[in-house]
Amino acid sequence: MTAQRLNEFPLGAKTMLVAIGLAMLAGCATRPSPDVLNPVHMPVQLNASLQSDEAASSRVNVLAATNRNPDTARGGFGSAWADNLSYEQYAFSVPPNRKDTAITYPTSRPDPERQFVVIQRKQLPRDAFVEEALRSTQSDGTVGIFVHGYNYSYQEALFRTAQIAADANIPGSPILFSWPSAAAVAGYVADRDAALSSRSDLDSLVTSLSASGKVKRIILFGHSMGGFLVMETVRQLKLQHRDDVIDKLAVILAAPDIDIDVFRSQLKDIGRMPIPISLLVSKDDRALVASSFIAGERARVGRLDIDDPVIREAALKERLRVIDITSIHASDGLGHDRYASLAKFGAQLASFESGRRSSAGDVGAYVFDAAGAAVASPFRLAGRVVGSQ
Repeated sequence: MTAQRLNEFPLGAKTMLVAIGLAMLAGCATRPSPDVLNPVHMPVQLNASLQSDEAASSRVNVLAATNRNPDTARGGFGSAWADNLSYEQYAFSVPPNRKDTAITYPTSRPDPERQFVVIQRKQLPRDAFVEEALRSTQSDGTVGIFVHGYNYSYQEALFRTAQIAADANIPGSPILFSWPSAAAVAGYVADRDAALSSRSDLDSLVTSLSASGKVKRIILFGHSMGGFLVMETVRQLKLQHRDDVIDKLAVILAAPDIDIDVFRSQLKDIGRMPIPISLLVSKDDRALVASSFIAGERARVGRLDIDDPVIREAALKERLRVIDITSIHASDGLGHDRYASLAKFGAQLASFESGRRSSAGDVGAYVFDAAGAAVASPFRLAGRVVGSQ
């Protein structure tokens, strides 16, 4: 449904549509409690198999930094804002033969054949966290940070990071930055405030990693409202004259929930980046239709239409990569979580982002067509990104 079609509905009907859309964002299944963060003792045989090289795809490691307030009673993190960052390290058992991006959380009797399961959890001091992140840096000096969007609990964001890491199959431990989302359908405005309040904490994380000469590139991946937080953080770094940090950043914004005029203002402050910013967009993202309505029917960046000559021209002028991922499978019924399905092409995306600096052929409008594809073909400078078997 386009914003134009939404405008054809009377106010009451539009309000109902938005309410339904936001309710769908919350998911139909019961949301996981912090109990899913408790490590599960695996049978000796299974635990040994998870340690083997042959079963590397059955285990993923994730580092997490959060400015959420610890929930000591339940063993997790809540939606209140903390004064300091907390750092953790996780190991996950990943269920085999997964067919989509849906995450099955562990129950009181965990089944590693069907469920993602935490098998190790450790709290880390800041210096140990940075040391661990540097130890797991990829061979080319790349480290990845995932910033989740609106209506996410800490555990949901953590398990999503594990799913992305498993499907992308990229060496090293990805880092989750989890900001204090209210994890509530009605918390959109509160989440916006929480994202803004988290700029300095994400800035601190990125800067601490960038300080090491071992880190050559930081892929900063923000989804939805997390994309807004990413852009605000990069803008803050620019205003601080931290070009040494910005020069290492490869920014990817998936379905960014950012007002177009706000985005234009952010770009003006940030200026030209050595690696162009990539936008993963979809015209039929219905979650962003709801977001647009809440914001007074103002257009969102995540719904840019690359078939529009104005958008193509703007992408070239602003030196952006605008990549249409409409044909990627979405499992949420809204077309808003395609980034999770895109993870299986993570190696290609990471190579594209981290392996080259800006040139005339790097920017513009692209299409990523992964329908039925097993492996994505290399990005072509002609302006299309095509999946092929």
